[in-house]
Amino acid sequence: MKNKFSIDIDNSINSGQVFLWEKDGANWYGINGQDILKINKNGVIKSVRNSKTDFFRNNDNIQEIIKSISRDKIVKKAVKEYEGLRIFKQDPFQCMISFIISSNSNIQKIKSSLEKITRKFGTKVKIEDKEFFVFPKPEKIGNASINEIKACGVGYRASFVKEAAKMVTLKKIDFEYLKKCDYNEAKKNICSVPGIGNKVADCIMLFSLNKLEAFPLDTWMIKILEKYYSKEFKIETKTITQKQYELLHEKIVNHFGPYCGYAQQFLFKMERENYNKKWL
Repeated sequence: MKNKFSIDIDNSINSGQVFLWEKDGANWYGINGQDILKINKNGVIKSVRNSKTDFFRNNDNIQEIIKSISRDKIVKKAVKEYEGLRIFKQDPFQCMISFIISSNSNIQKIKSSLEKITRKFGTKVKIEDKEFFVFPKPEKIGNASINEIKACGVGYRASFVKEAAKMVTLKKIDFEYLKKCDYNEAKKNICSVPGIGNKVADCIMLFSLNKLEAFPLDTWMIKILEKYYSKEFKIETKTITQKQYELLHEKIVNHFGPYCGYAQQFLFKMERENYNKKWL
């Protein structure tokens, strides 16, 4: 029997937070850094490397989170429609590269570019007669030429991808440290990477660094705030400056609470589904 707080795998995977996943029959297979994860129809997750994974963020008190974010009728509606939606805890390097590539792109294009990157620079792994490529290690991408990275369809972002990989290799970006420090410190650090602005930084922090107060503001989320929350959040300019983003984030945390990243995910999922937008 499905309990109220069980995970809806399909909706969670198809919510814009992961890209290197595919469904085969009743099972989902996904690349998560140096690992391949298999999730069966009952939501049982298996790591090919037999490593311990907290991909489902099992330590989150989802009951408490849902209660905390359900502060208005819009979020309540989104939560009711997609109650099994969860935020995953991804491999941080893969997450970082994924969202650098995501700028001014769509989900299919991001997936295609990432698949090319894994095939070109990753290691082949076979499981159950299926062939996968794990996500490349930072030094592999950092040592690649700009043209090799460009060949993966990432366009002008190739230099950003290379530089991010080099910064991770040199420990200028230390993911273990970023998981432990607070939101503002982590954000400042991540935004030092070329090609990473506020929105991309918030995605990386929310989906891989345990910062549940991160609230990525892309064009979809701006539209949602304008459509449903015009009184609470007045957005008068098309482009949001650094200062405006910070002030807006403060208001968002005050309105949706400390787990506002979850509210963002529910709202984003609902609105894209309303427009019948494609996922994976």
